[in-house]
Amino acid sequence: MSETHDRVEIIGQDSPEHRFSSRSIRSFVLRQGRMSGAQQRYLDEMLPRIGLPYRVEPMDLDAVFGRHGPKIFEIGFGMGETTAKIAAARPDHDFLGIEVHGPGVGALCKLVAENGLSNIRIMQHDAVEVLRDMIPDGALAGVHVFFPDPWRKARHQKRRIIQPDFLALVASKLAPGGYLHCATDWEDYAHWMLEVLAAEPALENTADGFAPRPEYRPLTKFENRGLKLGHGVWDLVFRRRT
Repeated sequence: MSETHDRVEIIGQDSPEHRFSSRSIRSFVLRQGRMSGAQQRYLDEMLPRIGLPYRVEPMDLDAVFGRHGPKIFEIGFGMGETTAKIAAARPDHDFLGIEVHGPGVGALCKLVAENGLSNIRIMQHDAVEVLRDMIPDGALAGVHVFFPDPWRKARHQKRRIIQPDFLALVASKLAPGGYLHCATDWEDYAHWMLEVLAAEPALENTADGFAPRPEYRPLTKFENRGLKLGHGVWDLVFRRRT
């Protein structure tokens, strides 16, 4: 599963950045868990090389990766398996993965080292703050939000990360034609996502409702187990209007 997102109410103004500036916002609940020896070792070794600090200033993504190319922003990469596989399959794209869960950061550091991946950078910080404060408008070719916390109880649904203000912020960071790809294994959340995404005027659906799983998103072990048990998985791919 991806990072656990804890969405809060926002006081809105007239731009995505302003809507996310008046309060401290968190897109997650921090549950660190236990770090294995290998995860800690790779985190200590690799994070100084591929980790980026949070700063309240725009980031030059081409300078960060040392080249010009499409940039993909992933919110909550979990244990990093999917991120590493996608980055390996798309070497011409650069991936900025955001995760607050220490063991997951260590696990992705391990995968980067073992697979010799040069197109991944990691930030261990709140994704909403990174988007708001560090990503220039129109800089991203894509945003991935895979299996966020569905916050199943009705009284908790305001904590879901997929909300109108969040989508307006994401849309402002996408280049024209850039995409937002969401995936969930919780049907109620899937329909919630579809409704909220369809209401964002800067985005358009690439499918008639839910999308078939794009080839670049590999099936995870968790997902495979669920599919064998008859559980559904729903993908949504929306693009920034040109």
